Amino acid sequence: MKTVQYKCPNCGGELKFNAEKQLFSCEYCLSDFTEEQVKQIFKKNEETDLSEKNSDKAVKDFEDHTNLYTCPSCGAEIMAEETTSATFCYYCHNPVILSGRLSGEYKPGRVIPFKVTREAAVDSFKRWCKSKWFIPKDFKSKRQLEKITGVYVPFWIADCKTNAGLNAVGKQIRSWTAGDYRYTETREFAVSRRADIKVKGVPADGASKIPDELMEAIEPFDYKESREFSMSYLSGFIANKYDVDKGKVFPRVRQRVNDACVSVLNESIGNYSIIVGKNVHIDILSTDWQYMLLPVWFMTYKYGGKMYSFAVNAQNGKTDGIPPLSYPRLLSFCGIIAAASAALFGIIGGLL
Repeated sequence: MKTVQYKCPNCGGELKFNAEKQLFSCEYCLSDFTEEQVKQIFKKNEETDLSEKNSDKAVKDFEDHTNLYTCPSCGAEIMAEETTSATFCYYCHNPVILSGRLSGEYKPGRVIPFKVTREAAVDSFKRWCKSKWFIPKDFKSKRQLEKITGVYVPFWIADCKTNAGLNAVGKQIRSWTAGDYRYTETREFAVSRRADIKVKGVPADGASKIPDELMEAIEPFDYKESREFSMSYLSGFIANKYDVDKGKVFPRVRQRVNDACVSVLNESIGNYSIIVGKNVHIDILSTDWQYMLLPVWFMTYKYGGKMYSFAVNAQNGKTDGIPPLSYPRLLSFCGIIAAASAALFGIIGGLL
């Protein structure tokens, strides 16, 4: 007998009826669906001939020609093409050890190749450092620059279908003066908006060792330049094995989708003096996922027991990072300022 499993259309988790909410809920990504939404989603799924995106041959080729390296210090897992015999952990800089092969489920669907050269990434880093006065001297040393590494970061790219709605009260206020009196007229209008909005290309990195804020800061990536994944793109670079699956990144995706939908709804409201009593609801009905490798020049620096990171979008050159603060250099600078101020006051005092 054929059994039917109702899977969450956003993350693939099991849907269960939530008696308290009277909705079908996913305990994994916390999505909720009405009975009517569930019927529509699964009717469409049943009418669609689902086929595997990756052929068995492609998956087998990936398994046979990808090495998995594990850092014994921080636990990061790095994948590289089979000719790589030794490498280091780009995150904590310790040597890594070969630990086996990757299973086919980690095979990316698409990849954006590197466009920014290593030399250009180093130049970007040097320019970025010029505005940072109090960084440690060896932060931009030759030894540190050698640690800039080309990394393919694993990303989940989501296309979300949503049903969005907004209710509010719009007020148009005008004032005028007649004689000795000042008049104000306030007209109130019920504002209601409903829309089916598709938000495409929402990224969320799947590497727990890389700060999410850093990856968001170097966005966007142009997915039009992505290509079908081939092992040849890994040659000369390393890649993270994702350790945050799409179910766990979905809350981040949902927040970005909500923000995008709210922006669309707000833009449609029209011209009112003020908007009050705004109530917005966003339902994500389904999510299509792509697993993609995106190119980043990445460097870390350990200082004062903390790890600092710098990254360059290796497609468009956008940079970001958090520099370490050298307290000795800062105190030295403050001392110079204090001495100069004391000397200036002394000169002024002598003149007076």
